[in-house]
Amino acid sequence: MKVLAAMSGGVDSAVAAARAVEAGHDVVGVHLALSRMPGTLRTGSRGCCTIEDSMDARRVADMLGIPFYVWDFSERFAQDVVQDFIDEYREGRTPNPCMRCNQHIKFDAVLERGIALGFDAIATGHYASVVEGPQGKELHRAATWAKDQSYVLGVLTTQQLEYCYFPLATTPSKADVRKEATDRGFVVATKPDSHDICFIPDGDTRGWLAERVGAEAGEVLSMDGEVVGSHKGAAAFTVGQRKGLHLGFPADDGQPRYVLEVRPKTNEVVVGPKEALAVSALVGATMSFAGANPADSGYADDLSDDDGFACESFSVHVQVRAHADPVAATARVVGGEMVITLDAPLLGVAPGQSAVIYVGTRVVGQCTIDRTESALASSSPRA
Repeated sequence: MKVLAAMSGGVDSAVAAARAVEAGHDVVGVHLALSRMPGTLRTGSRGCCTIEDSMDARRVADMLGIPFYVWDFSERFAQDVVQDFIDEYREGRTPNPCMRCNQHIKFDAVLERGIALGFDAIATGHYASVVEGPQGKELHRAATWAKDQSYVLGVLTTQQLEYCYFPLATTPSKADVRKEATDRGFVVATKPDSHDICFIPDGDTRGWLAERVGAEAGEVLSMDGEVVGSHKGAAAFTVGQRKGLHLGFPADDGQPRYVLEVRPKTNEVVVGPKEALAVSALVGATMSFAGANPADSGYADDLSDDDGFACESFSVHVQVRAHADPVAATARVVGGEMVITLDAPLLGVAPGQSAVIYVGTRVVGQCTIDRTESALASSSPRA
């Protein structure tokens, strides 16, 4: 099999490429240049896809004896990931840039070029599994839930799964990957994992957004509309946030208050008690299925395609953050929207987040949350 190994410069993708070579595949390594500042260097565990990372990836490729290339996707990354991040915050939403990067860059763009060049599969260092199911390829959690990355891969489509190859799927732990890298003599064996948002390497998301979205002073309101404080820019806040509110008036019960809503049009932030964060349903129109659709898989009884999808409810577990615990729910797709009704309320879910639905270990699909329904007032969905 002709395999294109996406090599980020980290230990996971290095070991994934090595395993692909050992499996007897014809492997070519590629590093994705995503930064528009080619001289950018990594700072510890902050940032990724920097010039330092590309050099580390090349060293590993040389040791493996495989061809290595750098593909410049900085323009597409700037538009599909960075600009999307800015636009979402401008609308008062909380986006997940890693999901967008996986969707538009690491798989859409790389697969498009890889298939055109005749590759049979794209190998990455993600911890997830692709297995052959009754109706074709399925995406499943990795063997070890502690390192499972299936959530951020929830945007993969049925067609994309046909080309995905995850050599780390059954690896028990990250420690095993680091040991294997050490045994192979890879210089990246002890390299820190990247975290935070790669295009904001200093971690100052609020300052970064202020430069691009603007930071106009506005009011912080209670649920009743009372002015309880002020802020220096609504775009910097997200639903569920507790710190950094600097409220001028304490709550009557003395309990901390949380961000319940961001209103970019009026430049207002609404705060309230923790219990007001509870939501009972998630709704999103931008969705995809990973593998066979629910009806074909036997999870739902009917699925039609008129002006939009419509299917019977089926039992799932839903995950709204990369490291969150999945919670029981029912899902259905009706009127072009995925509606996920929770068995028990979730706290602090924001529009813009991704809701990934599972049946057992299998990723069935996902949607970007457009609105939520409050558990306190379930008849009034929050925008």
